[in-house]
Amino acid sequence: MQYTSQNTLLYVENLSVAYGDKTIIKDINIVEKDTVRDGSVTGQVIAVVGRSGTGKSTFFRALTGLVKPTTGKVLIADTTTDSIDDAKEVHEGDIGFVDQKYTLFRNKTVYEALQFALRNKEMSKEEKDKQILTYLKDWGLEKAKDQYPCELSGGQRQRTAIIEQIFCSGHYMVLDEPFSGLDVGNIQDVKNAFKLITESHEFNTIIYSTHDIELAVELADSIYVIGYPEIDGKKMPYGSIVKHIDMKALGIAWKEFGLEHLDIVKQIKEVMLQS
Repeated sequence: MQYTSQNTLLYVENLSVAYGDKTIIKDINIVEKDTVRDGSVTGQVIAVVGRSGTGKSTFFRALTGLVKPTTGKVLIADTTTDSIDDAKEVHEGDIGFVDQKYTLFRNKTVYEALQFALRNKEMSKEEKDKQILTYLKDWGLEKAKDQYPCELSGGQRQRTAIIEQIFCSGHYMVLDEPFSGLDVGNIQDVKNAFKLITESHEFNTIIYSTHDIELAVELADSIYVIGYPEIDGKKMPYGSIVKHIDMKALGIAWKEFGLEHLDIVKQIKEVMLQS
C-alpha cells in the first residue's frame, strides 16, 4: 500500500540501562517516522517482541522516562509547538504507559478518573465533559461511567486505563503485554482500541509488547525483536535489538493476515530462538 514517511516521531540513540555493574539493555537504536497515507488518518503501531528476561520491560521504562538511561537518549516530536520538527527528550508523563495490571484509582469512578486525567488541560468544564462522554461512547464504556474499578471487567479496566493515558500524555502510548490473559472477546476489544487510537490522529503512536507473535505481525507496521546479541561469536549478557522488520516497506502493513504474515511469524520465531 502506498505511503510516505515524513517527520521523525520517535528517536532512540545508543540507549543502555545498567543497574550497578549489571547491564540490562545496550546499544538500542530506533527511528520511527510519521506514516502518511492518502485518504486515511494513519497512526503508528510498533511491536516489541522477545523472550522473557531480554529486557523488554526495562526498555519500556526507559522509553517512558520512568528510568533514566545509563547512556543514550530518547527523543519524541514536541507536538506542543508550531513545528513538528522540534524534538524533546522524554520525561515521565510525556508517553502514556499502561502496565499489565491496568492500575486505576480505587476511589474514583470511571468518569471521575477521566476528569482527573484532564485536570491540566486548558479546556472548559463543558469541553472536558464532552470529550469524556465522546470517548466513553466510542470505547463502549457509557454504561460503566459511574462504576468503580472493582466493579469493572478486565477489558473495561484496560480501556479506562488507556483513555486515562491518552488524556494525560497526548500522542504516545506504551502498553506492556496488552493481550496477556485475555479471552477472544477482550482481545478484539484491544484491537478495536488500537484502531480508535491510530485513526484519531496522524501522530498517535502505539508501542506494545506481546508474547503472541501472530498478534505482533497482524497489528504492527514496525516490529523490533529484542534478544541477546552475538558479537564475534559470543553471546552478550544484555538485551538489544537483534532484528527490525518494517512491515510497510515489505508491503504487508495494513493488510488482512495471510501467508506473507505467517512467513514473518516464522522468521521472528527463528530469530528469537537463536537469541
